[in-house]
Parts: sequence; structure tokens; C-alpha cells
Amino acid sequence: MPSRGRPPLVRRLAPPLGTLAAVVAAFAYVGAVDPNEPGHYPVCPLLRFTGLYCPGCGGLRSAHAFVHGDLAAAFGANALAVTGYLVFAVVIVLWLVRAARDLPVRVTVGPFWGWALGAVLALFAIVRNLPFGSGLAP
Repeated sequence: MPSRGRPPLVRRLAPPLGTLAAVVAAFAYVGAVDPNEPGHYPVCPLLRFTGLYCPGCGGLRSAHAFVHGDLAAAFGANALAVTGYLVFAVVIVLWLVRAARDLPVRVTVGPFWGWALGAVLALFAIVRNLPFGSGLAP
């Protein structure tokens, strides 16, 4: 019968390292294939059919600039996406540390946080489409 001790370190680190590897691969692809060149990525359907920017518009250009170390261009393309990159970095570090220490990782997001995130995304989308918020447009 197997022991009920701590799982090996490799097994504990596999999920966060796998997630990190997938994100790094995605960023590497976007860094290598420039979204500013037409034909590589699909056009945002909301932008195409309405002319309005969604909260994600400019996200690929933002990721491309971020990978190349141009933070000003990254923020200019999509400030909310850059904030998301930084939040992801904090979360992945916490996940790795907790996994290495064999501490449980429990993510419980209450309804308030879901509504708050939705409100931030909606507000960002609305403001970047108004004349005074044009600095947030990609």
C-alpha cells in the first residue's frame, strides 16, 4: 500500500509549471508572429461589425509589445491586458510557492468578485469608446 505522505515535489509543481509553460509558449508565439501584420490573427468581430472596441481589443498587440519589452506600447494597446499579465505573474508565483511547500491552493471567488470584474471590463469597454477615453483605445 502506498504511503500517504507528501506527494513528490515534481508532482506538486507539475500543474503550475505546466500552466506557466503554456502561457510562456503563447507569449512566445505572439512575440514571434507580429499581430500588427495583417493576416496572422482574426479580427475582433465586435470591432469589425460595429466599430467598437471590446475590452480585449489590442490585447495581442499589447502582448507582442510586452514580450519585446516595450511597456509604453503594451499599455497603449491595452492597459487592462497588461494589468492582467501582472496579476497572472503574482498568482503563478504564489501557486508555485504554495505547491513547493505542499500547502493547499484554494481559489474561491465569490459572486461579488465576478460582478466586480464584469463591471471593470464593461467600464473599460465603454470608456475606451468615448471621446475622452480615446487614450485607452488601441
